[in-house]
Amino acid sequence: MRWHYIFNVVGILSIFIGLILALPLGVDYLYGGGELLAFTKAMGVTLVAGVLLILFFRSPPSDHISPREGMAIVSLSWMAMGFYGALPFYFSGDIPGFSDALFESVSGFTTTGSSILTNIEALSKGLLFWRSLTQWLGGMGIIVLSLAILPFLGVGGMQLFKAEVPSPVPDKLKPRIRETALILWKVYILFTVAETILLMLGGMDLFDALCHTFTTLPTGGFSTKNSSLAHFDSAYIDWVVIFFMILAGINFTLHFQLLRGQPLAFWKDSECRFFLGLLLVLGLAVSINIFGDQYHSLGQAIRYGVFQVVSIVTTTGFATADYELWPAMAQVIILFAMFVGGSAGSTGGGMKCLRIMLCFKFCYRELFSLIHPRAVSRIRVNRQVVADPIIHSVLGFLALYLGLFAAGAIALAAIGVDFTTSLTTVASSIGNIGPAFGAAGPVENYALLPLAAKWVLIWCMLLGRLEIYTVIILLVPEFWRK
Repeated sequence: MRWHYIFNVVGILSIFIGLILALPLGVDYLYGGGELLAFTKAMGVTLVAGVLLILFFRSPPSDHISPREGMAIVSLSWMAMGFYGALPFYFSGDIPGFSDALFESVSGFTTTGSSILTNIEALSKGLLFWRSLTQWLGGMGIIVLSLAILPFLGVGGMQLFKAEVPSPVPDKLKPRIRETALILWKVYILFTVAETILLMLGGMDLFDALCHTFTTLPTGGFSTKNSSLAHFDSAYIDWVVIFFMILAGINFTLHFQLLRGQPLAFWKDSECRFFLGLLLVLGLAVSINIFGDQYHSLGQAIRYGVFQVVSIVTTTGFATADYELWPAMAQVIILFAMFVGGSAGSTGGGMKCLRIMLCFKFCYRELFSLIHPRAVSRIRVNRQVVADPIIHSVLGFLALYLGLFAAGAIALAAIGVDFTTSLTTVASSIGNIGPAFGAAGPVENYALLPLAAKWVLIWCMLLGRLEIYTVIILLVPEFWRK
């Protein structure tokens, strides 16, 4: 482990974050938000920290990054981002406790969308913009952005890419990882422009449209309004957001293929078919269940039912209704939807549809083998055989995911959080969703949770965003041995 090199790269990324802070500072200046000093202090601390890391940990350029070094760089960079992102909230005084400011920042960068703010609309435009921007940056990944625009990180960048965008089968669109990162960000920016324009056509002003786009595409869920998207009470806006949440939950490689003139890219991908089919089935089930009980119009039932299902499955977390008032069946579906997530290679969190699909195929193969013990059965995805090591990796991930979920829920219960809130806030945090049930339901927030519980959830959010292995491996003793 070349610690000088690792901290040197973290220093470079720190300076990068410090420069990005100029964007919300400019927005605050334009709108006269009065938080220029807070952003200036945050920029100063971040830039100085980055410069000091580079000076104290000077290291020559490297032509190779080992997997362990890649994981260390990504984990430490994300922890540093959470710290730097908290500074504007803390220096402004709007979030007086640093732990709460850190919670809000980590929730933003990990695109979880959980909040401790009780009056969001009281924040300045600059802070609201920064809050949304953290999710937009975290959605595609700050490391991926750095790989795209900082050429010297492209050497050995595949290890960084795999550590930040872990997947059963990482997608590499081009021979050079920098070109892959550029393509992903170009598609991301294209969708950002498109959704912003469509939301403005629905009556949002430029600021609200941009902020909500910044939190839709990364499947984040932060809003500039206390009542989230329900504030606008617009069927048009709801369906536009539903459309882009679905796009964000699909593998971005498929978007690239579609834009390159392959109209059947979505249909040919078995994971995409699984994802879209799941949304259709769960959306209809919830809509039918709430029709007549909560909504007397079928159109309204479909609008609100489909919105909440898509929001939870894609781990976006926007709310247009209080689903805790819905029938038990709808609530159970939403609870289980928290464990699904989007497609591999999407900005969605959760277990990912590809892993769940492979798990189902593995279970079916085991049942088939009991009936036909001499038969040779292979698991296939997109007509290609999936190697057994990948299946074992997926099963190991799912077991670890559920184990950490159980450990987190027990920890919260030990702290004194009630049963429902303990289970669902951990599920929501590790799945990077946002709203839960109980004390952190869709019309409440995380402000009243004990401080220790917030720290447990901060850890869960980081685990979920980096898909367990990149963070948890730091706790394995063998990781630190030569």
